[in-house]
Amino acid sequence: MKITFLDTQTVADLPDELAKFNELGNFTGYKNTSPDQVVARLSGSDVAIVNKVVIGKAELDQLPDLKLICIAATGMNNVDLDAAAERGIPVKNVRGYSTNSVAQLTITMLFTLGMDLIHLNEAVYDGTYAKHSAFGYWRQPFYELSGARYGIVGMGAIGKRVAELATAFGAKVVHHSTSGRKSDGAYPQVSFEELLETCEVISIHCPLTEATKDLFGYDELVRMKPSAYLINVARGGIINEPGLVRGLNENQIAGAASDVFTSEPIPTDHPYLAVKEPHRLLLTPHMGWASVEARMELLAGVRENITALV
Repeated sequence: MKITFLDTQTVADLPDELAKFNELGNFTGYKNTSPDQVVARLSGSDVAIVNKVVIGKAELDQLPDLKLICIAATGMNNVDLDAAAERGIPVKNVRGYSTNSVAQLTITMLFTLGMDLIHLNEAVYDGTYAKHSAFGYWRQPFYELSGARYGIVGMGAIGKRVAELATAFGAKVVHHSTSGRKSDGAYPQVSFEELLETCEVISIHCPLTEATKDLFGYDELVRMKPSAYLINVARGGIINEPGLVRGLNENQIAGAASDVFTSEPIPTDHPYLAVKEPHRLLLTPHMGWASVEARMELLAGVRENITALV
């Protein structure tokens, strides 16, 4: 069996895990693959592994040997699923591998942002603290999570794990379902309006759909508490990015954090990069899913999908 992974860079620094694919067949891994290289590199392959590389109908028409497409991720929008189904080619993803990793980043983002930790670290190194008249230094008030109302959008596996972590800190967790489905009752389910108006923290853990596109824009920020924080670790399009910048610039909310963007990598003219007070908008480069443990679990899931074909 010939197995080809087109973008191993997405799970970088795990050579021992990638080597395990050799136990399943003749394995070839490419760090990156451009659109014009896809067909040539998959020619004769039984199994294609991709993370973000696109495999569309045009490519599938030229790959008669392909028997399985494994997506090294949860999202499947980079593969033409209808075209694959027409050819009887299963497309398998991996779910649940990054739950702990993303939840960990969510809480880390909140504390980093709310406690102004990046500035305080710099203040120690640049001499600001050394010149201060008192033994303690901070430039903005910060609050405990205990007792705060924490709102979650999307109570899937990641949302539930974040709820557990927030509860451990004493937060009062509520959630809103963008699908309208009733929850199991572990945490109170509230309307979107109540979520906006009553929560000190809102973190986003739902998929990007027509219903959730631009779910949070300027008008929604106006309805939030001026002391509130908004955290997006789901998909960039769920927040209207120019609207968030406007809201922050007008002090509609205290701060926001995002690990995801509508265009990735982020372009140099992205609205977020023009925010007036960058310390109030914490940005990370779509890395929340990528703990070592998560990537190991992801690759193990891909191998399981291949083994199931044999």
